[in-house]
Amino acid sequence: MGRSLWIIIVSAGLILGIVAGIRQGFGLFLLPMSTGSGVSREAFAFSMGLQNLIWGFGAPIAGAVADRYGPRLVAAAGIVFYVGGIVVMAVDWGGGQLLASGFLVGIGMSGAGFSVVLSAVGRAAPAAQRAKALALASFGGSIGQFVALPYTHVLISEIGWVAALVILGATSLLAVPLAMGLGPRVEAGESPGGGARLSLGAALGVAARDRSFVLLTIGFFVCGFQLAFIMIHLPPYLGDQGMAPWLGAAALTLVGVFNIAGTLACGWLGQRFEKRLVLTGLYLMRTALLAGFMLAPLTEASVLVFAAGMGLTWLPTIPLTNGLVAQIFGPTYLSTLFGIVFLSHQLGGFVGPWLGGLAYDWTGSYAAVWWICAGLGLLAAMLHWPIDERRAARPALAGSPA
Repeated sequence: MGRSLWIIIVSAGLILGIVAGIRQGFGLFLLPMSTGSGVSREAFAFSMGLQNLIWGFGAPIAGAVADRYGPRLVAAAGIVFYVGGIVVMAVDWGGGQLLASGFLVGIGMSGAGFSVVLSAVGRAAPAAQRAKALALASFGGSIGQFVALPYTHVLISEIGWVAALVILGATSLLAVPLAMGLGPRVEAGESPGGGARLSLGAALGVAARDRSFVLLTIGFFVCGFQLAFIMIHLPPYLGDQGMAPWLGAAALTLVGVFNIAGTLACGWLGQRFEKRLVLTGLYLMRTALLAGFMLAPLTEASVLVFAAGMGLTWLPTIPLTNGLVAQIFGPTYLSTLFGIVFLSHQLGGFVGPWLGGLAYDWTGSYAAVWWICAGLGLLAAMLHWPIDERRAARPALAGSPA
């Protein structure tokens, strides 16, 4: 890998480490906010889901702008919106701050999240090194989760949740100068398959008619549903079961630790095996873990084993999915096309936490949603299995017959 590619990988990894890492700890604020300001779990969960929804709808737009003008300013602007959303969350507007925060954080993540930042890496890396480069950049997000969760837990414990949010916002500003390392805008020219590059609209038409793209998009909904539900509701679920407060933070931190190993391992596997097979295996593993978690007696040991197992499957789905889009369609419109796939992920990320909060407020239990998570994992595995990643659609994007 050349020096310029390494700069992009390191910049992307650090941005994801700060932005995505801090966001992974938002679930730690549910209990202190609900007890300190009277916010219901459904209202908090709706705000977290709104972040995912706005992020998802904004991702293709931010991706199209990044494809046209480059990722630097898009990511920097996204980080500023993200910081504003964190700080607004600390203001008491009688619950209205949660909606404003969800909107601002969602906009911020659409510009500074995976669709723009990882696509900058995928576009810059040669095809033979793309899976490895994407895994290394995602590695930064894993490290960020590992560091940010205990950091957030200590801040809440020592200075309270309001001051903790302000400090986290200030910390996130460190990511702004890193955006300048994401590389220049894409120059006009030929498509990767040769021939004149199609317009964005024509390329979207090609993708919409591609069965594998549709399957990948639908399957990614499940990933967002599962991860967002667990991230937001695992800590309060454990508290409801009488477990010590430290266990929720420890479990999410352990997810981050094992996510490091899982991301690197799946980057290696994605270089050597079909990515659809690796993704199928990841979703089957999640299904087994979720079912086992609900069936086994709930103990500190079972929680930590579940967290470690989920960590192995946590973020690897994102670089693998991004790499699969790049492999099928090439890097020309990667930010936009992956943004569309990521919209499905974020729709799941809205439904998962919101449904969890709604189910709890109605029934006093999360049990039904845990089982829905397990069933959806099996569905995702079935959707990814028939994806044909060998039938590259690049000739169609290059203007020749599909």
